[in-house]
Amino acid sequence: MKIGVIGIGVMGEPMAKNLHKAGHSVTVYNRTASRCDGLRALGVVVAETARQVIEASEAIVLMVPSHVEVDEALQRTASGTIAAPVKGKTIVLMSTVAPAYSAALGDNLAAAGARYVEAPVSGSKQPAETGQLVILAAAADPAHIDDVQPLFDAVGKKTVRCGPIPTAMRMKLANQLLLIACFEAITEATHFAAGIGLDVGLFLEMTQAGPLANDVLRMKAPKMLADDFAQQAPIRHVAKDISLVCDEAAQRGLWVPVAEVNRTLFSEAMQHGQAQDDAVGIVKILRKGR
Repeated sequence: MKIGVIGIGVMGEPMAKNLHKAGHSVTVYNRTASRCDGLRALGVVVAETARQVIEASEAIVLMVPSHVEVDEALQRTASGTIAAPVKGKTIVLMSTVAPAYSAALGDNLAAAGARYVEAPVSGSKQPAETGQLVILAAAADPAHIDDVQPLFDAVGKKTVRCGPIPTAMRMKLANQLLLIACFEAITEATHFAAGIGLDVGLFLEMTQAGPLANDVLRMKAPKMLADDFAQQAPIRHVAKDISLVCDEAAQRGLWVPVAEVNRTLFSEAMQHGQAQDDAVGIVKILRKGR
């Protein structure tokens, strides 16, 4: 397939590499052009604009920080008109956005003659690098997902077909509520263990042998031990996603107290300049105390 990737960051770069490795013709764009240097060295085509990516591709992956960058890439106006040349193309949104925004975007793309597949992912940097992401897919027509299944197979280990738009985005938010609670619990429990005088290494070894052992704990335990805050799931993404969870819950009259606490905690980390830290970097906030 001729596949475009707009947004070459923590997730977009390894995804583009895996698409290229799988034999697809890949064209990429990123606002900070230097982020594409490694892909260029592999033979991936680097475009000068998002529009060029859309023109060169059958399917276009958007892996950008928020709906603001989605609108920018698609040249979408406040009224929903899309100026980018999307007619006959499939737009694959793999970023996490509000479900209501995704639903409106789907309508706008259909009006512009494009197909739209909503496809947020479960997984962070390491699963992206190894092609082990879980893709949550939704579309107005299941055939639209069939068309881009080779793309999903190149970057993920499983595609979960969630139904019509925006069920995939809602599934992602439910997943993020659980995942972010895990990030916080691992961090807080380790902080507590250290604070009461335990051997933190022994504590983390014990947890990985017990009933709560999982991939998240296995990835985060070494980072906690080393005070390694290099991003896998960066705080800026976690803060955005937990806010989306809380907003969706509020719209439906749902009480999500742990999610609300985590929104406050990760927002505080953002205010302290930790946007680039991994999620476990919130231990810095815990160490400050009240």
